[in-house]
Parts: sequence; structure tokens; C-alpha cells
Amino acid sequence: MIRRRGEPIRHDKKYKLRAGAYAILPLGFKVLLTHQAHPFPEFQLPGGGIDPGESPLAALHREVFEETGWRIAAPRRLGAFRRFTFMPEYEIWAEKLCHVYVARPVRQIMPPIEPAHSAHWASASVAIEVVGNEGDRAFLKDYFRRS
Repeated sequence: MIRRRGEPIRHDKKYKLRAGAYAILPLGFKVLLTHQAHPFPEFQLPGGGIDPGESPLAALHREVFEETGWRIAAPRRLGAFRRFTFMPEYEIWAEKLCHVYVARPVRQIMPPIEPAHSAHWASASVAIEVVGNEGDRAFLKDYFRRS
């Protein structure tokens, strides 16, 4: 069973399943986050939706690159969580199935190409404090507790 994180399910809404792949990207004593400025400002683990026919690993590489401009290597799956939320950019209520990986950031090729996104390095404690959803926070806490 995959644990639900965050807001409870609203039984008055119909949710669309949206799978995604997200990464914890540690380098030294810092971790790479993405900041999404629109539709509302929020720090997140880099990553996003898995397109139809796309593997989770291909989506992870693509999304991290789009949101941070960084290439990554050696992704390893840590687990998954579900969250139920409204996605204003798509105007849908979504059951997000979030697959979380840890990977090695190799190098930044260019600035992020995803509109309204920027890449930021943060210490583990700051990252845990600023990420905008409970699932990201739980995976960061668990990862850095073990490291």
C-alpha cells in the first residue's frame, strides 16, 4: 500500500490519476530544489508528470532537466506517496502518485527551461522546512536521517 500524504480525500471531487517522478538531488551538504513561481510560489523536489508511454526514469531525467537545467546520474528509487490536490495549471483535481528517487546531480547545462521555475541549493534542514508538500518533506527527512 502506498501512503497518502497531505490533505484528506474530498469525496465531493472526482480525481484524475497523475503519476510523476521526483528527485532528491544531494551534493555535499546541500540539496537541489526547484522553485515554482506560478500558479503559486512553492519550493519542490524537482520532477513532474510521467507522459503517456514514458517510463518513470525517462520522465525523471526530462523533468529534472526542464525544472533545473541539471543532468543527473544513477537514480535509485526510494519509494512513493499519494497526494490528493487541485492542480490549477491543469484545472483538475488530481490523485498524484509521486515516485521518489535519489540521484546524483552531474552538472548544470543551462538555466531551467520550464516557465516560472528556478533552481536553488539549500541545506537539508532548510529544504525540509521550505518544501511545499508533506510528501516531499517526509522523503527528505527520511533520506537525511539515514545519510
